[in-house]
Amino acid sequence: MYRISRTWHLVALIALVVGIMGIWGGSATAAWQPTKPVEFNVPAGTGGGADIMARFISPLLQKNKIVDKPFIVTNRSGGAGAEGFLHVKGKAGDDHTIIITLDNLFTTPLATGVPFSWKDMTPVARLALDWFILWVNAESPYKTAKEYLDAVKKEPSKFKMAGTGTKQEDQIITVQLEQAFGVKFAYIPFKGGGEVCVEMVGKHVDSTVNNPSECVSHWKAGKVRPLAVIDNQRIPLPEWDKIPTLKEATGVDMSYLMLRGIFAAPKISKEVQAGYVEIFKKVTETEDWKKYLSDFALKPSFLSGDDYVKWLEEKEMATKELMAKGDLLKK
Repeated sequence: MYRISRTWHLVALIALVVGIMGIWGGSATAAWQPTKPVEFNVPAGTGGGADIMARFISPLLQKNKIVDKPFIVTNRSGGAGAEGFLHVKGKAGDDHTIIITLDNLFTTPLATGVPFSWKDMTPVARLALDWFILWVNAESPYKTAKEYLDAVKKEPSKFKMAGTGTKQEDQIITVQLEQAFGVKFAYIPFKGGGEVCVEMVGKHVDSTVNNPSECVSHWKAGKVRPLAVIDNQRIPLPEWDKIPTLKEATGVDMSYLMLRGIFAAPKISKEVQAGYVEIFKKVTETEDWKKYLSDFALKPSFLSGDDYVKWLEEKEMATKELMAKGDLLKK
């Protein structure tokens, strides 16, 4: 009887210790969460791809109970996004400031000499990659990319190519097209991709190389026509997969994919950084996110940690090489 009682006391003691360790372990490994509203910066104007994505993610976070505190979207588009990047750079140690990035993360400092590098912030995660499409107005007489580029070649600088910003990804692609096809556009910069597509719908410009998300609503409304995807493969999604690649349409192989990523303020702790990684990983696992990628034709490409940093280093180098070819670097 004594032995049985002693055995049960031992079992109870072990259970108590395991339970306490479980509580301690849970507290130690629980991911960091915001304790107040998070400032969610967009280094671009309203209506563009980055702005659309940030405003989609913000309510999704609470809808799916990923965080308790709101993420408040703030546009800081001045200086081709330099305003946003310098703002976040200046918030060292602030756990509640993040920014969604596109390729102006690389192009803006390379083109302007503004004292900023992506290394001045804390990398969180790459959420997706964005395709580019050569678009014209739906009433344009040009049905293929070859027809359009042949027309541009015959009348240099007559055709207006609209894009977001100066010496940014849209202009880089425009220069690539000019060099590959021996054409010359009149490049017209605007503050955001949404404005760019509206200008084309209004026939104030002839074409654009907008992201799918920036023109999809006008495409569905029959206002614009996609001529080619600027990549070496078609977009593997219903309807989008009917758009030929530039190589298929013209025989010339060109590719450009743009970052949609997240950075936090500099000098935050590893715990906070890991907390943001976990938050955005959960975002990409929701059905809402998967539908968003499909609706707006984004390439799912989640990446974090050392792999994300390595990709950023390679992307920066490739961007610098492309800009050098187009004489777009700060002199």
